[in-house]
Amino acid sequence: MRFLARPVAAAVLLSAIWALGVPVRTAEAAGPEGQVTYAFHVTLAPRWLDPGETESAISPFKVLYAIHDALVKPMPQSPTTPSLAESWSVSPDGTSYEFLLRQGIKFHNGDPVTPEDVKFSFDRYRGGAAKLLKDKVKDVQLVDARRVRFLMKEPWPDFMTFYGTTATGAGWVVPKKYVEKVGEDGFRKAPIGAGPYRFVSSTPGVEIVVEAFEGYWRKTPSVKRLVFKSVPDETTRAAGLKRGEFDIVYFLGGPVAEDIQRTPGLRLTAVRSNAVFFLEFTEQWDPKSPWHDRRVRLAASLAIDRKTINEAEQLGFAGITGNIVPRHMEFALPIDPHPYDPKRAKQLMVEAGYPNGFDAGDLTPNPPYFSMAEAITGNLAAIGIRTRVRTMERAAFLSTWGEKKLRGVVLGVQGAGGNAATRIEGLATKNGRYAYGVLPEVEDLFQRQAREIDRKKREEMLHQIQRILHDRVVFAPIWENGFIRGVGPKVEEPALTLIPSFPYSAPYEDVRLKRP
Repeated sequence: MRFLARPVAAAVLLSAIWALGVPVRTAEAAGPEGQVTYAFHVTLAPRWLDPGETESAISPFKVLYAIHDALVKPMPQSPTTPSLAESWSVSPDGTSYEFLLRQGIKFHNGDPVTPEDVKFSFDRYRGGAAKLLKDKVKDVQLVDARRVRFLMKEPWPDFMTFYGTTATGAGWVVPKKYVEKVGEDGFRKAPIGAGPYRFVSSTPGVEIVVEAFEGYWRKTPSVKRLVFKSVPDETTRAAGLKRGEFDIVYFLGGPVAEDIQRTPGLRLTAVRSNAVFFLEFTEQWDPKSPWHDRRVRLAASLAIDRKTINEAEQLGFAGITGNIVPRHMEFALPIDPHPYDPKRAKQLMVEAGYPNGFDAGDLTPNPPYFSMAEAITGNLAAIGIRTRVRTMERAAFLSTWGEKKLRGVVLGVQGAGGNAATRIEGLATKNGRYAYGVLPEVEDLFQRQAREIDRKKREEMLHQIQRILHDRVVFAPIWENGFIRGVGPKVEEPALTLIPSFPYSAPYEDVRLKRP
């Protein structure tokens, strides 16, 4: 009887409360509570608050998934999951894409999300692949109060891959009236979106604070407040995780990651993400540069001890590769990496006319992969290619790289989603954000495949492009990133593995804390 007393009493009490009309929140229906603090390995660029400026990189999406929402985006269900759009369809001839917006969706200020906002967001988009999108789309039509239609100039099978994945930010929707009212600078300082969290405050480069938006269409977030902090030093991130100052930390490696792995109450989780690391020889397009000689580029690739660096930097989680397109992407061609062969590399240097090597200037890594860059610099030095590591912060690096201002060697990384075409576009075509030069045959094949409706023929052309880039050693691919994250004891669900190949927490509304 003692065991029944409390449940019965509780039931009687609840019945009485319901009879009085007092609202009751069960544990399952409780509102957002608590706080999760993230320690990021990079500075938090103010432009990442605005999807209109999204680079052809994955970095901005760690912010966008919190504050903003897209018509279609990668989610646990699929790489192109209807979000603000309830559904979408394509015309039989492939020249028209129509989206039906969900009923009653709102921005954080209470304004409804409309087809006009969708058109406005597309028109103002100026980030990665913007020119390609604008060249392919003839018109954006407002069909009715919930429908918007994109008309192509010709069939373009990759429209949804560029528009509805993290390949670009063109499909992420901002409120037209608000942006026009406060201006571009005002929007970046106080953005309003339609995502699961509303913007609270920002210290540029250092911290972003957001709070749960209980009117979010998909579900009310479980966690009340998220704090994003920039903590560039790896040991500081790890120490903060141990002290409970941070709940989720990004980018741990080597001994630091192993220490977290051994610490009771802490978790280590790695993901093979969309990111591929590679060396880009920015001066290979100059006939006077040593890098213009394929033998020198091949020697550099043969000099890299990928396996040893992987074990030291990423505990072996990375996937060594010979392609800039990750194996799991649609239309990817599996290519084995060049073997570690410093003896042959030295022979190639002699054949190319550089028996004593040469000074190659800067080797600029994507921040903060500086120790990886140092290891590669040592490998190159062993065959006579002398470089010095140049360090930058992430936002400045992406801007400078995209403006084609980096010289020497770039340790680049591309982590945006999509397929082989989206990856090739950004790195190896005439309008590519990070393409310092282009092979005419690659450009021709890329333009032809973009118009090709037959999937098999498209695949053949994209495979051909990947073979050409490999054979010419335009890049020296290193590995598919094994991104390591640390999770503290109070987090039940960090949402770090819900969206395949996505390196950060998402969807944020699925993040949960453990119950006290």
